[in-house]
Amino acid sequence: MIPSYSNGPHDLGGDCHAWLLPDGHWGESNTGLIRGDGESLLVDTHLDLAHTTQMLAAFSPLTAGHPIRTVVNTHSDGDHWFGNQLVAGPGVDIIASAAAAELMTPTGAMELAKLWHREDQVGDFVRSVAGGFAPSGITATPPTHTFSGSLELNIGGRQVRLTEVGPAHTPGDVLVYVPDAKVVFTGDILFIGAAPLVWEGPLSRCIAACDEILDLELVAIVPGHGPVTDKAGVQRVRDYLAYVEAEATKRFEAGLSMEEAIASIDLGAFADMAEHERIAANVLNRYQELDPTRPRADRLEQFAHMADFHRAAGLNSHGTIGEGA
Repeated sequence: MIPSYSNGPHDLGGDCHAWLLPDGHWGESNTGLIRGDGESLLVDTHLDLAHTTQMLAAFSPLTAGHPIRTVVNTHSDGDHWFGNQLVAGPGVDIIASAAAAELMTPTGAMELAKLWHREDQVGDFVRSVAGGFAPSGITATPPTHTFSGSLELNIGGRQVRLTEVGPAHTPGDVLVYVPDAKVVFTGDILFIGAAPLVWEGPLSRCIAACDEILDLELVAIVPGHGPVTDKAGVQRVRDYLAYVEAEATKRFEAGLSMEEAIASIDLGAFADMAEHERIAANVLNRYQELDPTRPRADRLEQFAHMADFHRAAGLNSHGTIGEGA
């Protein structure tokens, strides 16, 4: 279960702020604001224009004398960049990793938005878990600046360090670290209260990204989804990933099909995490790594496996057993 937390700006200290979108389920992503002398850096935008507009309005008292001059998109999933058009313009630099930027295209945006309109099991699943969003009217607004590896930014006299940790959740994940405030924005390397999701992988890369976060000096950790956390929250995500990697490997080596592996892994130790259906995508990822001859699944196939698990397990819209909105 995702811990209760409030919508809106949260002061992290050191002139860093998080905009949290409860309850951190599908599409309910977080953003951040880092203020320097006379300017600000925005970490991510939202899946649709309505939620991005709300976030920018809430941050406006903080940006009145510190306008947003830099936007960093932590990765290429639409719930972290579809609102870019509302902050783009002259004097605004939009930054992402080169690997992320390859996917931040009009075609990619259109394909994701189409999921809400599919008349099949995938469409039913997407509308069930993310029905509160309307990713329409999106003008794909990709980065104006890309990098690989790491990048040091000067935001009004403050150091902000970007570190590429993908391929992990996606091909081009980036951590945004503010050393003087000891704050990190992790994008979807971390889901707090919900199961992590590995689209790209391998799982070992997501585990390594967790280790990189654990090595930082920190007072606040802002995940891509869920409440602000600490290193215990990071360790919990790491434990899940390591468990799924080990259990899927055992079943692969025992000759079980991927479907048999997904159905047989006991999530009891992690039953409190929402979005149980993500086990399907995560096991699929491990099987693809262990069998290089297996064709790589695209995003639609990954969604289909999760939709199958969601239906077969009788999960509610939050990916758990029982009643849920």
